[in-house]
Amino acid sequence: MTAYSTKLPLFPLHTVLFPEGPLPLRIFEPRYTDMICRCLKNEEDFGICLIKEGNETGQAATTHNMGTIAKISDWHTRHDGLLSITVTGKQRFTIQNTSVTKDQLSLANIELCSLDVVVKLPEEFQVLASLLEKIIENLGHHYANIGTRYDDACWVSYRLAELLPLTLIQKQNLLMMNDSIMRLERLVSLMKDISYI
Repeated sequence: MTAYSTKLPLFPLHTVLFPEGPLPLRIFEPRYTDMICRCLKNEEDFGICLIKEGNETGQAATTHNMGTIAKISDWHTRHDGLLSITVTGKQRFTIQNTSVTKDQLSLANIELCSLDVVVKLPEEFQVLASLLEKIIENLGHHYANIGTRYDDACWVSYRLAELLPLTLIQKQNLLMMNDSIMRLERLVSLMKDISYI
């Protein structure tokens, strides 16, 4: 595991990154281009958090207090000169406090959450694993080489949480849940609300 400094650079977004999930990003603001270049050079990670107040551009946004460590898994320079990266979610973390640099980059003192425990998927949720498998089969290249664990309740719950058409707040609340079975139960309830099952 990468050793984290006291302060972790944050990338506030209108999206929620889940552990082991892929996320493609297009980088165009100088503060984030510089941050990504430093991360690549020093083999460091950064944090992705859902924006609570503010925007992805301009002044530093206020974020929710739990986010996910993002590891850069692929990058390339686009034909328009912008940087494109793909990150993979690692461990969840909670923010203790933040500071903002002159160029409006947020830095956070963080505490890593406990590592997720592998829990065998209960029989009652097998239908969710089957649904997830069908969804992933129809996705693009970012999911083509993802390691699948359809018998792992935690992995299934995270993938459904990131892929289902839920609100950002619903996704954030699912990220904050520490019990994968409770997360699956909550997903079943949300899927009924959106007539997904």
